[in-house]
Amino acid sequence: MKKIFTAIIASLALVTLVGCGSKSSSGEGDKSLQKIKDKGELVVALSPDYAPFEFQMIKDGKNVVVGSDVDLANKIAEKIGVKVKIDTMDFSNVLASVSSGKADMAISGLTATSERRKAFDFSDEYYKTKNIVVIKKSNSDKYKTIADFKGAKVSAQKGSIQEDIVKNEIKDASLVSLPKSGAMINELKNGTVDAVVLDNMVAESYVAANSDLEVIKDITFKSDDEESNAIAMTKGSKTLQEEVNKIIADLKKDDSLNKSVKDNYDLAKEAKQVE
Repeated sequence: MKKIFTAIIASLALVTLVGCGSKSSSGEGDKSLQKIKDKGELVVALSPDYAPFEFQMIKDGKNVVVGSDVDLANKIAEKIGVKVKIDTMDFSNVLASVSSGKADMAISGLTATSERRKAFDFSDEYYKTKNIVVIKKSNSDKYKTIADFKGAKVSAQKGSIQEDIVKNEIKDASLVSLPKSGAMINELKNGTVDAVVLDNMVAESYVAANSDLEVIKDITFKSDDEESNAIAMTKGSKTLQEEVNKIIADLKKDDSLNKSVKDNYDLAKEAKQVE
């Protein structure tokens, strides 16, 4: 009888353990999505100096934040059924804002690197991108390959994947990290740095607005094979992550995401941008 009773207890314990495991894997108990619904507001962190994804412009006499990432934030908030609050900051502070709980998510041209995935949950990719080098047209004969940048000063945005690219793939250059991409372009134009590394759409946006700049089309980077934009959330935000992935999947069906990037690229070319 004792053996039978022990077996029953062991079986019940096994069922309990299986049940607990099932609960954890399904995301039950995670309140990340419900918390946003309860407060009626989605707080999104971004750095508005990265056209066409996020940038500032003058509209009707007012400084407003626009871009394809802003469009995506609005769509997510709309689908969840809440208002959106855009919280702007330097790019180097974007992920810290999420980890501290000040923001619910970061939509700021972020790449979901393996290192970042250790600390954050990421959505599925919503835009595939690559990185390119921007130089002054007057230096087009001087800089054609990565090897040509030996001893040169190459700028990247502080805290960005482009910093790693300069460190790992343009090793003989000196990295100059700056907080904003607009500042990088200004330093390039006045000759303080020799080149900048940017996302291709961001780079093309700046080149379109500055006739003295150009991109080096023949330089490619190994890291571009895994380069794509994704949304960062606090670790363990399973219900929010699943909801965001559903929204992204729906927006991909009619190519809304790519269309938004193109529309905002055109807007950035025509608009009076604010740094």
